[in-house]
Amino acid sequence: MALHGRLTTQQLVERIERGEITQVLAVIPDYYGRLVGKRIHGEFFAEHILADGMHACDYLLTVDMEMDPIPGYALSSWETGYGDFHAVPDFDTLRIATWLPETAIVICDLEGEPSHKPVSVAPRTILRRQLERLEQAGFTAKAGSELEFYLFNDPYDTARAKRYEDLTRAGWYIEDYHILQGTREDDVIGGIRHHLHQSGVPVETSKGEWGPGQQEINIQFADALEMADRHMIYKHVAKEVAWAHGKSITFMAKWHPDEAGSSCHIHLSLWDARDGSPVFADGNGYAPIFRHFVGGMLEHAREITLFLGSTVNSYKRYQPDTFAPTAICWGGDNRTVPFRVVGKGKSLRIECRIPGADVNPYLAYAALLAAGLDGIERQVEPGEMYVGNAYVDETLEHIPSSLPEAIDEAADSAFLREALGDDVIEHILHFARTEQRKFEKSVTDWERIRYFERI
Repeated sequence: MALHGRLTTQQLVERIERGEITQVLAVIPDYYGRLVGKRIHGEFFAEHILADGMHACDYLLTVDMEMDPIPGYALSSWETGYGDFHAVPDFDTLRIATWLPETAIVICDLEGEPSHKPVSVAPRTILRRQLERLEQAGFTAKAGSELEFYLFNDPYDTARAKRYEDLTRAGWYIEDYHILQGTREDDVIGGIRHHLHQSGVPVETSKGEWGPGQQEINIQFADALEMADRHMIYKHVAKEVAWAHGKSITFMAKWHPDEAGSSCHIHLSLWDARDGSPVFADGNGYAPIFRHFVGGMLEHAREITLFLGSTVNSYKRYQPDTFAPTAICWGGDNRTVPFRVVGKGKSLRIECRIPGADVNPYLAYAALLAAGLDGIERQVEPGEMYVGNAYVDETLEHIPSSLPEAIDEAADSAFLREALGDDVIEHILHFARTEQRKFEKSVTDWERIRYFERI
């Protein structure tokens, strides 16, 4: 059954011919979890891009947040001349972009020029390859992202002019599950829900979260690639709807040291590739496949953390008594553990609570699935489920507490290089090291306040 808001190419062409769609956003997921790309006039898209795709500069996967060309990448550099790659629309992602007038949007896969082979380090390609490995083992994966964010009454330009200090949050008290405060914020939150639904991203719920002005919108789970695409569109829609209301949203993992962090809890389950039946539960409860899948994620948790948090800010969220995990273990209905068992029977799944809202879903899903698949292949046992407060148990191994620590863990991982490839690992290591290097060169407000007069 086709989702509301999704389009076939024939429907797109017909709407372009009738003047109902005048532009198409052809977009590419980058390493920061943003959508980049081009706005293409509708008629030109129908006449040219539909069949031939488009070109974009291959530096898009090698620049930093400020769009600085960064040397040292194998994919693209000044030495290679910063050429083009070929962006091929995946028409399974084609949909109406109802938050913009007369607009459709499609996500593209990347191919090298002139080989037309998939760009191995493109985030979507990285996830596709892990899904192919999973299918070869007899499984498919379904996923769900629970994304949190903070809503501010300041528009983005005002927030920037204030240097992101003294911002006015949409609420002033912790609003977890509060209906009254949710109503006050529903001009923006309801608008996001509406446009997601109208644009082929089905929504389940929204609710206030554990910070003033903090909200969570849950969209329906789906096959892993489709869910990663929904995750990206959700973030983009949320920012544009907030901007249209003269407000702003941040998906930073930890926007303020004294406030709750924003998480992205990732739910994963495996299904039989032949008949589509769930494989995590059996008549006795947890099937061996489920235990081994969890065992693999536990064993490789420190190695894959870089794929779950690749910015300096990601690691400031991991603090005791904040609902963000610090130790490595698994448990039942326990929000102090990083791998939490949710549901039963057909709905049985594992919730990974490590990623923040700044996560790149393609990288996170790929790493988690690779770790779980390794656990299945080697029949890794996860041990007993943890009971109690994992924050205070000093016997447990800990999640990396900083970006450099996570970089070191990933760099030394033979498992990651085998599962994802040396080229992918070297690319994300260079990306993360660039983030750390840029941070270390900066002078922060904390340093000026602490040292300006008194040092």
